[in-house]
Amino acid sequence: MSNTERRRIGIVGFGHIGRFLVEAINKSDKLQLAFVWNRSHEKLHDIVKSDLILDSLDNIGNFDVDLIVEVAHPCIVSEYGVSFLQHADLLVGSPTSLADPSLNTRLRENTTNHALYVPSGALWGGEDIRKMADRGTLKKLKVTMKKHPSCFRLSGALADLNAGVTDSPVVLYDGPVRDLCPLAPNNVNTMAAAAIAGHNLGFQHVSGCLVSDPSLLDYHVVEVDVTGPVNGEGNEFTVRTARANVVRRTHI
Repeated sequence: MSNTERRRIGIVGFGHIGRFLVEAINKSDKLQLAFVWNRSHEKLHDIVKSDLILDSLDNIGNFDVDLIVEVAHPCIVSEYGVSFLQHADLLVGSPTSLADPSLNTRLRENTTNHALYVPSGALWGGEDIRKMADRGTLKKLKVTMKKHPSCFRLSGALADLNAGVTDSPVVLYDGPVRDLCPLAPNNVNTMAAAAIAGHNLGFQHVSGCLVSDPSLLDYHVVEVDVTGPVNGEGNEFTVRTARANVVRRTHI
């Protein structure tokens, strides 16, 4: 691709993020929309040109695309991620999918000709965490996410626990990020990004805490606790950040 050519982007998923990306690409003089796929094609009509609507993810090879951006669901990455990498670079917008060790390995093994990207999302300090992991100085990492009960999409026991939240905050989960990802795949992508950045700890040893808080009517709160090495005097390096994102309660 020459410097004068626009990078061709394929969008997989047309929810809030997918729609935003399509609108941004259409306004860009450096990017060009290659295709858009959505499970429900009806959402694309009158918004996306008919020749840019991908009817089946099995037909991606019919399009000229430089980067595929997945913003649909972890199951799409699991089923099609390796295939996507045969045709283009891939940005995984559902990094909870990478909590599956087998899928994580298969995707990395198929990056010979194309790159695999993971966005930092709401993770504050991701680059610093990655640098500590590279040096082996990252000792502990915990991400706490607090949201209004209506903002969660959960499964199993977590869904039942969240349904019972009334007036006071309730800790829905506190443990390894790996085990949480399948239970809240749409809600904990920030934790998954932290586990990838903190690669010397990984999904099994990065901790995640999920809190359902009915008082958070207009905000999502993300707290990141980083622990580093201990010096000669026994003092421990620590960093804590807290981020409050303004949202509508229906947003996850």
